[in-house]
Amino acid sequence: MATEKTMNRWLVVVGAILIQLALGAIYAWSVFTKALLGSPYNFSTPQTQAIFSAGLFTFALVMIFAGIQTKRISPRILAMTGGIVLGVGYILGGLFGSSFMAQLICIGIIGGAGIGIAYVVPIAVCIKWFPDKKGLITGLAVAGFGFGATIWVKVGGSWFGLVQNLGVQTVFLYYGIAFIVMVLIGSMWMVNPPAGYVPEGYVPPSASTDPKKALVRDYDWNEMLKKIGFWTIWLIFVFGGMAGLMVIGTIRLFGIDTLQNAGLNEAAAGAAAGTAMAWYAIFNGLGRIVWGKAADQIGPKNAIFLMSLLQGLLMLTFYNMGTSALMLAVYASAIGFNFGGNFALFPTATAVLFGTKNVGSNYPFVFTAYGIAGIAGPMLGGFVRANTGTFLMAFIPAGIVCLLGAVLALTLKTSQR
Repeated sequence: MATEKTMNRWLVVVGAILIQLALGAIYAWSVFTKALLGSPYNFSTPQTQAIFSAGLFTFALVMIFAGIQTKRISPRILAMTGGIVLGVGYILGGLFGSSFMAQLICIGIIGGAGIGIAYVVPIAVCIKWFPDKKGLITGLAVAGFGFGATIWVKVGGSWFGLVQNLGVQTVFLYYGIAFIVMVLIGSMWMVNPPAGYVPEGYVPPSASTDPKKALVRDYDWNEMLKKIGFWTIWLIFVFGGMAGLMVIGTIRLFGIDTLQNAGLNEAAAGAAAGTAMAWYAIFNGLGRIVWGKAADQIGPKNAIFLMSLLQGLLMLTFYNMGTSALMLAVYASAIGFNFGGNFALFPTATAVLFGTKNVGSNYPFVFTAYGIAGIAGPMLGGFVRANTGTFLMAFIPAGIVCLLGAVLALTLKTSQR
């Protein structure tokens, strides 16, 4: 088992990606929904979405508790606990999940709690081992979460057809076992660096001769919540998350609507919309890495400004430009790319603004913005479509708030004295 004295710090990244690949299973829920609508389950569409929503809500809620515990419990133990809880939730769903309520509890609540316990550990540990590459390493860690969703969807669906061939509950069982194994292996490298650790060749900000880069302290979460910088990045995260999640929830229906209006038949429009969704997922993962690297090169303030500006312009023009299969895929890729950047830039911004030491307990409070966005974004798209018959007036306010986020990013002060 790895120790802080003997471990190559890049093994931390390997462990982080392995853990996040397992945790990303929550975004693979769509691979099960069609089967759950049919016999023997016969769930309603709202019931299938309620299980997913319960998982997201529990994930965000438990993450706050787990983040605070990072000061008391070793990251290895916390990550292992999260992986076991996640895996047990799916195993129980496999054994007893024949009803909606059983799946809601096992997959939604227990599984979501497991993700919430483990999620912040790889981010916090990676940032501590890589103070010289906060953005890139955070991007790599959370990219595992994004790519994990694609992998689990493909394994259960088009690659091996597990859901169709084995049944939903059998796949739950196998996935649960896989999650436990992956997280336990990745957790071996989830240890904090030795006190005072500094990578070779790196000059810590506190030792810098440039007063603009000097950091004099680490804030705990109680102090952070009183800072305008926290509420600024929280609001920007809400705005960016709302736009990205609204597109996730509406892109298939929007694609079918707009492509049929352009002359495609229903089957061709559905296929093109599905392809756009796949490109969204791929570029979501890539965006986490690239925007993380950008944060190291130009600073998280400038990266957040640029990401929010681009996302705002894309959202404002999406309705009129995404009218062909090609442009729908291009816009989906670009919006997914920027949306993925949120998950690399905001942990990095939290570390830069409020210190690396307490990022494990601080970032979960920033992440609550994602929970708000998860409600606001999809609801905005659904409400507008239901009442106007078009998504136009959903894309416009989403674009405007992203541009507002870009303006707010310019007010950030990236050194806290």
